[in-house]
Amino acid sequence: MAEKKKEDPGPSVKDKELYEELREDGASKGKAARIANAAAKTSREEVGRKGGEAGSYDDWTVEELKERARELEIESRSTMNKQELIDALRNS
Repeated sequence: MAEKKKEDPGPSVKDKELYEELREDGASKGKAARIANAAAKTSREEVGRKGGEAGSYDDWTVEELKERARELEIESRSTMNKQELIDALRNS
């Protein structure tokens, strides 16, 4: 199996190793960059403790998911079903 070539995320990403780990785990480029930069400012451990208060998207209503999708300017959100909304939110 060929090893996947890592692309340079650019100079704005402060913790490139963490960025690559997050990308390999499926995080979007933007999300991986935000987390990597937050970790570089403080520590990986401290960043890991943040968040987690919103709950799982699976527990949200379709209307709540559509509202969040609107906030993130996700296109075609009005025609999406619950699973499509969840997938779009997780990959935004």
